[in-house]
Amino acid sequence: MWRYDPPLRDMRFVIDEVLGAPARWAAMPAHAELDADMAAQVLEEAGRFASEILAPTNGPGDLQGCQWQDGAVTTPEGYRAAYQAFVDGGWPALACDPECGGQGLPQVLNSALFEMLAAANHGWTMYPGLLHGAYEVLHQHASGWLRETYLPKVTSGEWLSTMCLTEAHAGSDLGLLRTRAVPAEDGSYRLTGTKIFISGGDSDLTPNIVHLVLARLPEAPAGTKGLSLFLAPKFLPDGSRNAARCDGVEKKMGIKGSATCVMSFEGATGWLLGEPGKGLQAMFLMMNAARLHVGLQGLGHLEATTQNALRYTAERVQSRAPAKPEGAPAGAGGADFIVYHPAVRRQLWTLKARTESARVLSYWAAQALDEEAAHPDEAVRAAAGHRATLLTPVIKAMLTDLGHFSADRALGLWGGHGYIHEYGIEQIVRDSRIALIYEGTNEIQAIDLLLRKILPDGGQRLQGLLDWAAAQCEGSAHAGVARAGLQAVGEAVARLLAAQKADAELPFRAADDLLFALGEALLGAAWARMDAVAAQALAAGTGDSAFYAGKRQLAQLHFDWLGPELQHRLAAVAAARAPLPFLPAL
Repeated sequence: MWRYDPPLRDMRFVIDEVLGAPARWAAMPAHAELDADMAAQVLEEAGRFASEILAPTNGPGDLQGCQWQDGAVTTPEGYRAAYQAFVDGGWPALACDPECGGQGLPQVLNSALFEMLAAANHGWTMYPGLLHGAYEVLHQHASGWLRETYLPKVTSGEWLSTMCLTEAHAGSDLGLLRTRAVPAEDGSYRLTGTKIFISGGDSDLTPNIVHLVLARLPEAPAGTKGLSLFLAPKFLPDGSRNAARCDGVEKKMGIKGSATCVMSFEGATGWLLGEPGKGLQAMFLMMNAARLHVGLQGLGHLEATTQNALRYTAERVQSRAPAKPEGAPAGAGGADFIVYHPAVRRQLWTLKARTESARVLSYWAAQALDEEAAHPDEAVRAAAGHRATLLTPVIKAMLTDLGHFSADRALGLWGGHGYIHEYGIEQIVRDSRIALIYEGTNEIQAIDLLLRKILPDGGQRLQGLLDWAAAQCEGSAHAGVARAGLQAVGEAVARLLAAQKADAELPFRAADDLLFALGEALLGAAWARMDAVAAQALAAGTGDSAFYAGKRQLAQLHFDWLGPELQHRLAAVAAARAPLPFLPAL
């Protein structure tokens, strides 16, 4: 009953028209040969893989889950074949450097790919989801035989990778890590410790797994400055099994097709990546890539929920609606399709509006990464890098929040059927909840945004982002409202800057609502941009008038119905000036 159809027309609207990506690619030598038609072919093939090969494994994989026995994990039926097709199609290497075996395509297309993968099967997508981050780490920090041996295999996806950070006593506070690394005479290290919540710590999808492990050298100082990063493969170069073992898989609320492992390293052989004591900086390459991918999971959940809710409500007959479109058919017995009911229509419009603006926000960030990496103008690269830095925590937190809570509310559109597995929506609710937690909880994203990326420079980088977003609104009937929202966020930050001197805790109290206020303002800018593009297309008579008229209608709905959420968030930021008392002892 649950189906996923890739939203290729909406994706092309964002990439080709809203972002103007083909013209921007032409200005970057690395992407100059890529045009809109070629990009469309990539999207079409990715959509075919997601809908025809991957999506059918979603529901069955959730029911079957992963099986663990004697340190080995067996993934659900169909996962191995899907992964092999993924590798054979060259999808892991899509946005990787051609010199490393990659295809060198833009991150914008890679983002569209991973949106589709997450929408089709979130649990399965956890396995390749860390590959690009691992590629970035190896690309920048591996050298010599280590680089020659492992980088090509990770780039191609022939070998999967993990990110081994968390320990039972050290979740978000990585400075408490106890895993030790002792130098060996041959230049390698012996790793000893236990890691938990390791996605894909073991599986039967690939013949080897490359574990990237944070550990502490013998004389390292306490805290995060004492952490170093090591590569410890499941199988060593001579073919022997390394002393890295999966001790079990967690029984979880969702993403049951993803093996969430307890990993023990008992003198496992590893090699240092980068410099001693700078492991966290190296690992942040992987973590930042993972955070954007987690945001895309939220977008995927939104899209899958939206299209299935639209289908179901157009088929479900129940009660007489107070009004319906002229000439619209009625159901049996005088009842109407529930899509006619105002409460249902409001939920559906909200789902659609949130999904489409979230896509623009995600692809804006991907475009910024492309320009930071490949634009020939140094000033453009620097500005793009600042945008990506600020957008990353917003996308991770905002989109995962929307993905989960939108699915949770939409479940009611199915009534009691929504609570039953075969209808699909309850799995989305369960699967999506973890995205608000891993790769840094959404509360941590808010603290990172405000205290590390906005306040230290007095809000200068933020103002650059706000000015850039305001420029995107040009030509829209909603430009004034959207720009006022962006300006209000800047003013709220200015007030926080002034007030924090007398109240050091204030930014921590305000951080969550400030992030969501910025997110709402950016979603408004996204809708202003879409509205302007659609208006221009309608004026030019370029065809597909119903499509563009629908975009303008959605933009109007956003500012009428959803825009007030920004004022609510800003009011909460202002309310943070009042101290929060400690709870009394219970």
